[in-house]
Amino acid sequence: MLSLARLVKTLAGKVIRDDRGANLIEYGLVATLIALVVMPAVIILGPLVAALYTGVIGAF
Repeated sequence: MLSLARLVKTLAGKVIRDDRGANLIEYGLVATLIALVVMPAVIILGPLVAALYTGVIGAF
């Protein structure tokens, strides 16, 4: 019984100290933030850039 308690305590300590998943969550949050900034910028600036290229092509 004592060895089972020691095993549970050891495993619980490893799980509590394991922070590898935190980095993955942080990268996910950064990617989400970038997507939330880039998508509206593309939606807003897309027609303006297309009009600019159409104007340049029409000049030739």
